[in-house]
Amino acid sequence: MFDRRIEVKTPDQIVAMRAAGLVVAEALEATRRAVRPGVSTADLDAVAEATIRGLGAIPSVVGYGDPPFPASICASVNDEVVHGIPGARTLVEGDVVSIDCGAIVDGWHGDAAITVPVGAIRPEVQRLLEITEAALWQGLAAAIVGQRVGDISHAVESSVRGSGTYGIVEDYTGHGIGTALHMDPDVPNTGRARRGARLRAGMALAVEPMVTLGLRHTLLAPDEWTVVTADGTWAAHFEHTVALTDDGPWVLTAPDGGRARLDALGVPCGAPA
Repeated sequence: MFDRRIEVKTPDQIVAMRAAGLVVAEALEATRRAVRPGVSTADLDAVAEATIRGLGAIPSVVGYGDPPFPASICASVNDEVVHGIPGARTLVEGDVVSIDCGAIVDGWHGDAAITVPVGAIRPEVQRLLEITEAALWQGLAAAIVGQRVGDISHAVESSVRGSGTYGIVEDYTGHGIGTALHMDPDVPNTGRARRGARLRAGMALAVEPMVTLGLRHTLLAPDEWTVVTADGTWAAHFEHTVALTDDGPWVLTAPDGGRARLDALGVPCGAPA
């Protein structure tokens, strides 16, 4: 049975979501270029907001939730997993910063995240970034019409587990996306194949593995937003918004629609030629 709470888009609506996805891609790239020692997380927020608004879009997260989120991106440093609030904190050589960015165009949302090294980082941290991003693409490659949400979850988990001993955060998940930033269904980063909602053409999902160098457990900081690892180990977070089409996954927040990475995994890309 298909869950009627899940929003299914028309092809034209997916094209509209692509416009939001491209804004997110450009904002993340501008912010990535700004990352260096001595830059504050508030500086990164300013870069992202200027890019989003300069392209005629609205940041998705500013004012979101309760208490209202006070910035245009989430900037999470080192042991901060997700939802870090940008501020005066200055990045130093060897840090990593996760930048989670959303944008709204004509009522449609795009959402993506990257984790960026600040100068040279420890080899084990570089490896963490690589395995987390690889797991993201394995999950995206499993976003195939006729499969189930659990197939995406299983692909992410299997990729991480096959890469070594890491913590996979379970308290926070990917999600449906479209006319709202967070919608049904949840997309966990662990799970069994052939379980969960069936994947249909027109669905759009945000897939976002969060992986740590230690255990999976997290705590919520006193600011009521920032999520940190319970054991103080560092984390990585990568995310893309993907639309399901009959021709394959279309990664709306990747400039090339995901074609290069999906081709390398032997999966047809649903982006228009």
